[in-house]
Amino acid sequence: MDAAKVSLRDVARHAGVSPSTVSNVLNGRAGRTRPDTTERVRRAVRELGYAPNQLARQLRTGQVRTIGLIVPSVANPFWGFVALRVEQAAREHGYQVLLCNAERDTEREVRFAETLLDSGVRGLIFGSSPLSFDHLGHLDGRGLQVVAFDRSPAGVSPLVVGSVEIDNVLAARLAISHLTGLGHRRIGFLSGPIRTVSRRERLAGYRHALADAGITPDDDLVWEGSSVSTFGDAESAELGRTGAHQLLSMPARPTALFTINDMYALGAYAGARDLGIRVPDDLSVVGFDDLPVLAEVATPPLTTVRQPLPQMMRTATAQLIGRLEGERSGPPDHTTATPELVVRQSTARRDHHE
Repeated sequence: MDAAKVSLRDVARHAGVSPSTVSNVLNGRAGRTRPDTTERVRRAVRELGYAPNQLARQLRTGQVRTIGLIVPSVANPFWGFVALRVEQAAREHGYQVLLCNAERDTEREVRFAETLLDSGVRGLIFGSSPLSFDHLGHLDGRGLQVVAFDRSPAGVSPLVVGSVEIDNVLAARLAISHLTGLGHRRIGFLSGPIRTVSRRERLAGYRHALADAGITPDDDLVWEGSSVSTFGDAESAELGRTGAHQLLSMPARPTALFTINDMYALGAYAGARDLGIRVPDDLSVVGFDDLPVLAEVATPPLTTVRQPLPQMMRTATAQLIGRLEGERSGPPDHTTATPELVVRQSTARRDHHE
Protein backbone atom coordinates (compact mmCIF):
# COMPACT_ATOMS: atom_id res chain seq x y z
CA MET A 1 0.00 0.00 0.00
CA ASP A 2 1.25 3.51 -0.87
CA ALA A 3 2.14 5.07 2.50
CA ALA A 4 1.06 8.48 1.24
CA LYS A 5 -2.49 7.15 0.74
CA VAL A 6 -2.76 5.31 4.05
CA SER A 7 -5.60 6.69 6.17
CA LEU A 8 -6.40 6.42 9.85
CA ARG A 9 -9.20 3.99 8.95
CA ASP A 10 -6.68 1.79 7.13
CA VAL A 11 -4.61 1.65 10.32
CA ALA A 12 -7.72 0.81 12.35
CA ARG A 13 -8.64 -2.07 10.02
CA HIS A 14 -5.08 -3.39 10.00
CA ALA A 15 -4.94 -3.35 13.82
CA GLY A 16 -8.47 -4.66 14.25
CA VAL A 17 -9.60 -1.68 16.34
CA SER A 18 -11.86 1.33 15.95
CA PRO A 19 -10.64 4.62 14.40
CA SER A 20 -11.20 6.34 17.75
CA THR A 21 -8.79 3.91 19.39
CA VAL A 22 -6.15 4.73 16.78
CA SER A 23 -6.77 8.44 17.37
CA ASN A 24 -6.33 8.01 21.13
CA VAL A 25 -3.01 6.25 20.69
CA LEU A 26 -1.68 8.73 18.11
CA ASN A 27 -2.73 11.74 20.16
CA GLY A 28 -1.00 10.73 23.35
CA ARG A 29 -4.03 9.22 25.07
CA ALA A 30 -2.75 5.65 25.12
CA GLY A 31 -3.72 5.40 28.79
CA ARG A 32 -7.30 4.85 27.62
CA THR A 33 -6.42 1.60 25.83
CA ARG A 34 -4.99 -1.72 26.99
CA PRO A 35 -1.22 -2.06 26.54
CA ASP A 36 -1.57 -4.91 24.02
CA THR A 37 -4.06 -2.85 21.99
CA THR A 38 -1.75 0.17 22.06
CA GLU A 39 1.14 -1.93 20.81
CA ARG A 40 -1.04 -3.42 18.05
CA VAL A 41 -1.93 0.07 16.83
CA ARG A 42 1.67 1.23 16.90
CA ARG A 43 2.77 -1.87 14.99
CA ALA A 44 0.10 -1.21 12.35
CA VAL A 45 1.33 2.39 12.02
CA ARG A 46 4.88 1.15 11.46
CA GLU A 47 3.92 -1.60 9.03
CA LEU A 48 1.72 0.68 6.91
CA GLY A 49 4.04 3.67 7.16
CA TYR A 50 1.17 5.90 8.29
CA ALA A 51 2.01 9.56 8.99
CA PRO A 52 -0.81 11.73 10.38
CA ASN A 53 -1.23 14.97 8.49
CA GLN A 54 -1.44 17.63 11.18
CA LEU A 55 -1.76 20.42 8.61
CA ALA A 56 -4.77 18.72 7.05
CA ARG A 57 -6.32 18.35 10.49
CA GLN A 58 -5.80 22.05 11.18
CA LEU A 59 -7.35 23.06 7.86
CA ARG A 60 -10.31 20.77 8.50
CA THR A 61 -11.03 21.79 12.10
CA GLY A 62 -9.49 25.24 12.35
CA GLN A 63 -7.65 24.04 15.48
CA VAL A 64 -4.13 22.94 16.30
CA ARG A 65 -3.01 20.55 19.01
CA THR A 66 -1.60 23.48 20.93
CA ILE A 67 -2.80 25.33 23.99
CA GLY A 68 -1.77 28.75 25.21
CA LEU A 69 -0.45 29.65 28.64
CA ILE A 70 -0.51 33.27 29.76
CA VAL A 71 1.50 33.99 32.91
CA PRO A 72 2.66 37.25 34.51
CA SER A 73 6.41 36.69 34.08
CA VAL A 74 8.77 33.73 34.24
CA ALA A 75 11.27 36.15 35.79
CA ASN A 76 9.57 34.89 38.95
CA PRO A 77 10.66 31.22 39.05
CA PHE A 78 7.21 30.22 40.30
CA TRP A 79 5.75 30.91 36.85
CA GLY A 80 8.60 29.02 35.22
CA PHE A 81 7.64 25.96 37.27
CA VAL A 82 3.98 26.49 36.31
CA ALA A 83 4.96 26.53 32.63
CA LEU A 84 7.08 23.39 33.05
CA ARG A 85 4.23 21.48 34.71
CA VAL A 86 1.68 22.56 32.09
CA GLU A 87 4.03 21.55 29.28
CA GLN A 88 4.59 18.13 30.87
CA ALA A 89 0.86 17.56 31.32
CA ALA A 90 0.00 18.77 27.81
CA ARG A 91 2.61 16.48 26.27
CA GLU A 92 0.90 13.49 27.86
CA HIS A 93 -2.24 14.45 25.93
CA GLY A 94 -0.38 15.03 22.66
CA TYR A 95 -0.49 18.83 22.89
CA GLN A 96 2.14 21.55 22.76
CA VAL A 97 2.16 24.80 24.75
CA LEU A 98 2.74 28.37 23.64
CA LEU A 99 3.98 30.48 26.56
CA CYS A 100 3.13 34.17 26.84
CA ASN A 101 4.53 36.57 29.46
CA ALA A 102 1.93 39.33 29.81
CA GLU A 103 3.05 41.00 33.07
CA ARG A 104 -0.65 41.27 34.10
CA ASP A 105 -1.08 43.96 31.44
CA THR A 106 -4.66 43.64 30.15
CA GLU A 107 -3.83 45.05 26.69
CA ARG A 108 -1.00 42.56 26.30
CA GLU A 109 -3.25 39.72 27.49
CA VAL A 110 -5.82 40.68 24.83
CA ARG A 111 -3.19 40.77 22.09
CA PHE A 112 -1.84 37.36 23.09
CA ALA A 113 -5.34 35.84 23.20
CA GLU A 114 -6.25 37.29 19.79
CA THR A 115 -2.98 36.08 18.24
CA LEU A 116 -3.48 32.58 19.63
CA LEU A 117 -7.03 32.46 18.26
CA ASP A 118 -5.87 33.63 14.84
CA SER A 119 -3.28 30.81 14.90
CA GLY A 120 -5.92 28.15 15.49
CA VAL A 121 -5.38 27.83 19.26
CA ARG A 122 -8.73 27.48 21.03
CA GLY A 123 -7.64 26.67 24.57
CA LEU A 124 -5.88 28.91 27.06
CA ILE A 125 -4.72 28.57 30.66
CA PHE A 126 -4.78 32.00 32.28
CA GLY A 127 -2.43 32.56 35.18
CA SER A 128 -2.79 36.17 36.32
CA SER A 129 -5.72 35.75 38.76
CA PRO A 130 -7.50 38.87 37.46
CA LEU A 131 -10.39 40.47 39.27
CA SER A 132 -12.32 40.39 35.99
CA PHE A 133 -12.16 38.83 32.52
CA ASP A 134 -14.12 41.70 30.97
CA HIS A 135 -11.15 42.69 28.81
CA LEU A 136 -11.54 39.37 26.96
CA GLY A 137 -15.32 39.60 26.65
CA HIS A 138 -15.19 40.53 22.95
CA LEU A 139 -13.68 37.10 22.25
CA ASP A 140 -16.79 35.29 23.47
CA GLY A 141 -18.32 33.44 20.53
CA ARG A 142 -15.01 32.90 18.74
CA GLY A 143 -14.49 29.46 20.24
CA LEU A 144 -11.93 30.41 22.88
CA GLN A 145 -12.05 28.34 26.08
CA VAL A 146 -10.19 29.46 29.20
CA VAL A 147 -9.14 27.67 32.37
CA ALA A 148 -8.31 30.15 35.11
CA PHE A 149 -5.47 29.47 37.53
CA ASP A 150 -5.69 30.80 41.10
CA ARG A 151 -9.29 31.94 41.13
CA SER A 152 -12.85 30.61 41.13
CA PRO A 153 -14.84 30.65 37.85
CA ALA A 154 -18.12 31.59 39.54
CA GLY A 155 -19.89 34.26 37.52
CA VAL A 156 -16.65 35.31 35.85
CA SER A 157 -17.16 34.96 32.09
CA PRO A 158 -18.67 32.54 29.55
CA LEU A 159 -15.11 32.06 28.31
CA VAL A 160 -14.00 30.44 31.57
CA VAL A 161 -14.76 26.71 31.41
CA GLY A 162 -12.69 25.64 34.39
CA SER A 163 -10.41 26.75 37.18
CA VAL A 164 -7.88 25.51 39.67
CA GLU A 165 -6.92 27.40 42.81
CA ILE A 166 -5.44 26.87 46.21
CA ASP A 167 -7.42 27.80 49.30
CA ASN A 168 -5.64 31.13 49.75
CA VAL A 169 -7.55 32.11 52.88
CA LEU A 170 -6.66 28.84 54.59
CA ALA A 171 -3.06 29.16 53.39
CA ALA A 172 -2.69 32.56 55.03
CA ARG A 173 -4.35 31.28 58.19
CA LEU A 174 -1.80 28.45 58.36
CA ALA A 175 1.07 30.92 58.10
CA ILE A 176 -0.27 33.39 60.64
CA SER A 177 -1.39 30.71 63.10
CA HIS A 178 2.14 29.30 62.98
CA LEU A 179 3.59 32.72 63.82
CA THR A 180 1.11 33.55 66.58
CA GLY A 181 1.73 30.10 68.01
CA LEU A 182 5.39 31.09 68.27
CA GLY A 183 4.42 34.15 70.30
CA HIS A 184 4.49 36.82 67.58
CA ARG A 185 1.98 39.66 67.90
CA ARG A 186 3.25 42.24 65.41
CA ILE A 187 3.17 40.41 62.08
CA GLY A 188 3.66 42.26 58.81
CA PHE A 189 2.05 41.40 55.47
CA LEU A 190 4.46 41.99 52.58
CA SER A 191 2.98 42.13 49.09
CA GLY A 192 2.97 44.03 45.83
CA PRO A 193 -0.22 45.81 44.68
CA ILE A 194 -3.21 43.87 46.01
CA ARG A 195 -5.20 43.89 42.78
CA THR A 196 -5.64 40.19 42.11
CA VAL A 197 -8.09 37.66 43.54
CA SER A 198 -5.34 35.55 45.11
CA ARG A 199 -3.65 38.49 46.82
CA ARG A 200 -6.95 39.77 48.21
CA GLU A 201 -7.76 36.33 49.58
CA ARG A 202 -4.35 35.97 51.23
CA LEU A 203 -4.74 39.38 52.85
CA ALA A 204 -8.21 38.39 54.08
CA GLY A 205 -6.81 35.17 55.55
CA TYR A 206 -4.04 37.15 57.27
CA ARG A 207 -6.55 39.47 58.89
CA HIS A 208 -8.92 36.68 59.92
CA ALA A 209 -6.10 34.71 61.54
CA LEU A 210 -4.91 37.73 63.50
CA ALA A 211 -8.45 38.37 64.74
CA ASP A 212 -8.78 34.70 65.72
CA ALA A 213 -5.64 35.12 67.84
CA GLY A 214 -7.09 38.19 69.57
CA ILE A 215 -4.83 40.59 67.64
CA THR A 216 -6.32 43.72 66.08
CA PRO A 217 -5.07 43.95 62.47
CA ASP A 218 -2.90 47.02 61.92
CA ASP A 219 -3.00 48.46 58.38
CA ASP A 220 0.40 50.06 59.00
CA LEU A 221 1.85 46.54 58.97
CA VAL A 222 0.47 45.82 55.49
CA TRP A 223 2.92 46.80 52.74
CA GLU A 224 1.46 46.67 49.25
CA GLY A 225 3.92 48.82 47.32
CA SER A 226 1.58 51.78 46.91
CA SER A 227 4.24 53.56 44.83
CA VAL A 228 4.61 50.57 42.48
CA SER A 229 2.82 51.07 39.15
CA THR A 230 3.03 47.43 38.03
CA PHE A 231 2.30 44.21 39.92
CA GLY A 232 6.01 43.61 40.38
CA ASP A 233 6.16 39.98 39.27
CA ALA A 234 9.54 40.42 37.60
CA GLU A 235 10.88 42.48 40.51
CA SER A 236 9.47 40.43 43.37
CA ALA A 237 12.74 40.00 45.28
CA GLU A 238 13.66 43.66 45.04
CA LEU A 239 10.18 44.73 46.10
CA GLY A 240 10.40 42.35 49.04
CA ARG A 241 13.64 44.04 50.01
CA THR A 242 12.12 47.51 49.70
CA GLY A 243 9.01 46.55 51.66
CA ALA A 244 11.06 44.94 54.39
CA HIS A 245 13.17 48.09 54.70
CA GLN A 246 10.04 50.16 55.27
CA LEU A 247 8.29 47.81 57.69
CA LEU A 248 11.44 47.07 59.68
CA SER A 249 12.27 50.78 60.00
CA MET A 250 9.05 51.49 61.91
CA PRO A 251 9.45 52.61 65.54
CA ALA A 252 7.56 49.50 66.64
CA ARG A 253 8.70 47.14 63.93
CA PRO A 254 7.11 43.76 63.23
CA THR A 255 8.80 40.70 64.68
CA ALA A 256 7.55 38.50 61.83
CA LEU A 257 6.65 38.87 58.15
CA PHE A 258 4.26 36.88 55.98
CA THR A 259 5.10 37.45 52.32
CA ILE A 260 2.93 37.11 49.24
CA ASN A 261 5.39 34.65 47.66
CA ASP A 262 8.81 33.11 48.20
CA MET A 263 10.63 35.68 46.06
CA TYR A 264 9.30 38.44 48.32
CA ALA A 265 10.49 36.38 51.29
CA LEU A 266 14.02 36.14 49.87
CA GLY A 267 13.92 39.88 49.26
CA ALA A 268 12.83 40.35 52.88
CA TYR A 269 15.90 38.36 53.94
CA ALA A 270 18.06 40.88 52.09
CA GLY A 271 16.19 43.86 53.52
CA ALA A 272 16.59 42.55 57.05
CA ARG A 273 20.28 41.87 56.47
CA ASP A 274 20.76 45.45 55.22
CA LEU A 275 19.43 46.69 58.57
CA GLY A 276 21.46 44.28 60.69
CA ILE A 277 18.36 42.24 61.57
CA ARG A 278 18.91 38.48 61.75
CA VAL A 279 16.50 35.80 60.49
CA PRO A 280 15.15 34.06 62.54
CA ASP A 281 16.83 35.42 65.72
CA ASP A 282 15.36 38.92 65.33
CA LEU A 283 12.75 38.34 62.63
CA SER A 284 10.67 35.35 61.54
CA VAL A 285 9.71 35.07 57.86
CA VAL A 286 7.07 32.88 56.18
CA GLY A 287 6.85 32.70 52.38
CA PHE A 288 4.29 31.31 49.97
CA ASP A 289 4.71 28.74 47.14
CA ASP A 290 7.60 26.53 48.34
CA LEU A 291 9.68 27.10 45.23
CA PRO A 292 11.54 23.87 44.43
CA VAL A 293 15.14 23.96 45.65
CA LEU A 294 15.18 27.73 46.29
CA ALA A 295 13.15 27.59 49.49
CA GLU A 296 15.29 24.75 50.84
CA VAL A 297 18.71 26.20 49.98
CA ALA A 298 17.93 29.72 51.22
CA THR A 299 19.87 30.82 54.29
CA PRO A 300 18.15 30.00 56.54
CA PRO A 301 15.88 27.49 54.79
CA LEU A 302 12.49 29.14 54.32
CA THR A 303 9.32 28.29 56.18
CA THR A 304 6.61 28.61 53.54
CA VAL A 305 3.16 27.57 52.38
CA ARG A 306 3.38 24.89 49.71
CA GLN A 307 1.18 24.88 46.63
CA PRO A 308 0.91 21.38 45.10
CA LEU A 309 1.84 22.69 41.64
CA PRO A 310 2.28 19.38 39.80
CA GLN A 311 -1.21 18.25 40.79
CA MET A 312 -2.79 21.66 40.17
CA MET A 313 -1.35 22.11 36.69
CA ARG A 314 -2.19 18.53 35.65
CA THR A 315 -5.77 19.24 36.69
CA ALA A 316 -5.92 22.58 34.87
CA THR A 317 -4.49 21.07 31.69
CA ALA A 318 -6.85 18.10 31.83
CA GLN A 319 -9.83 20.42 32.33
CA LEU A 320 -8.90 22.45 29.27
CA ILE A 321 -8.04 19.58 26.93
CA GLY A 322 -11.16 17.73 28.06
CA ARG A 323 -13.22 20.69 26.82
CA LEU A 324 -11.29 20.95 23.57
CA GLU A 325 -11.77 17.22 22.92
CA GLY A 326 -15.48 17.40 23.73
CA GLU A 327 -15.13 15.08 26.72
CA ARG A 328 -16.25 17.71 29.25
CA SER A 329 -19.28 19.97 29.07
CA GLY A 330 -21.75 21.77 31.26
CA PRO A 331 -20.92 24.20 34.09
CA PRO A 332 -17.28 25.18 34.63
CA ASP A 333 -15.06 22.65 36.36
CA HIS A 334 -13.46 23.82 39.57
CA THR A 335 -10.82 22.34 41.86
CA THR A 336 -9.54 23.82 45.11
CA ALA A 337 -6.19 22.44 46.28
CA THR A 338 -5.23 22.20 49.94
CA PRO A 339 -2.19 24.21 51.08
CA GLU A 340 0.49 22.77 53.36
CA LEU A 341 2.70 24.69 55.76
CA VAL A 342 6.32 23.57 55.44
CA VAL A 343 8.21 24.57 58.58
CA ARG A 344 11.94 25.10 58.15
CA GLN A 345 14.37 27.42 59.91
CA SER A 346 13.23 30.96 59.09
CA THR A 347 10.80 31.09 62.01
CA ALA A 348 11.50 30.97 65.75
CA ARG A 349 9.73 31.59 69.03
CA ARG A 350 9.38 35.23 69.94
CA ASP A 351 10.41 34.59 73.55
CA HIS A 352 13.60 33.01 72.21
CA HIS A 353 15.01 36.37 71.14
CA GLU A 354 13.49 38.82 73.61
